[in-house]
Amino acid sequence: MNHSINHPILVIGAGSIGERHIGVLQSLGYEDIYVFRQRLLPFRAIETDSVHSFTDWNEVALIHPYAAVICTPTAQHLAQAQACVEQGMHVLVEKPLSHTLEEIASLRQAAQTHQKLVQVAYMLRYHPLMQQLKAMIVEDRFGRLVSFSTTWAEYLPNWHPWEDYRTSYAARKELGGGAALTLSHDLDIVSWLVGELPKNYHKTFNRRANLDVNVEAGATFLLEYPSGITGVVQLNYYQKIPKRTYELVFDEALVTLDYFKNHITVQTLDKTELIENEGFERNQMFEAQTIDFFKNTQSESVNARTEQYLNESEIIIEMCQ
Repeated sequence: MNHSINHPILVIGAGSIGERHIGVLQSLGYEDIYVFRQRLLPFRAIETDSVHSFTDWNEVALIHPYAAVICTPTAQHLAQAQACVEQGMHVLVEKPLSHTLEEIASLRQAAQTHQKLVQVAYMLRYHPLMQQLKAMIVEDRFGRLVSFSTTWAEYLPNWHPWEDYRTSYAARKELGGGAALTLSHDLDIVSWLVGELPKNYHKTFNRRANLDVNVEAGATFLLEYPSGITGVVQLNYYQKIPKRTYELVFDEALVTLDYFKNHITVQTLDKTELIENEGFERNQMFEAQTIDFFKNTQSESVNARTEQYLNESEIIIEMCQ
């Protein structure tokens, strides 16, 4: 497996998602990992001496990283991605790419000029059950996909009990927060499943929730695709009873993926089938995504892949504004 495993890798940001990416890189055999941080705070789950941590960005020029993984608040993503590309790095940037469309054109130009991959980390595409849904659609296993309805609802204060949710990026407009962008995995995954970008959409935001945030805590999207498929995506982080489901209506079946129960239910007129995902661990998605990212950096179609990722992200950002 050749994905530049001996080249320096830069991770920017070392919060919970940053530590997860570091752990995934280490599990895949990457040892030369550098971590750029604003402050050298103790890690929670990573051995301090297993990575090289620093706070002076000027040191990056001495390291010559092959690729960077950006794990900072949303509002910092674009500037950091551009800086990395201009210093010769491929970039895997945590979702969403940004909270604004400004400067995406500049990033696109830099990536094309330097022929560097910019991939957005919507890791839900690598979930084994999502890939099974994708296969059902592509193979017309139950006839055509006609419509879908998804719900992702959790309670923001429960996400990271060790920190004050009110100061998290998800809760603050100036950091690029809000339920729509923070939970935009679902806006990405439905278009990935359908295989098209929406041609029309309508949205409504909910600001009624009893949370101390200065952004919307809930969002509902009605989507229409060129093929005629329609769907509803419901997102919120004010619901104390968690729910995360993906319901797909085919010509001949109703297929429901329950993310928290980790199974798919297929209902037809003749029978009901349960497809379970035994032995699944969340890091498997991140590992598959990381392997795919490094594979993509060596593809002859780096520029085309970057263009696709940026186009998909622009639609999502536009929808969430």
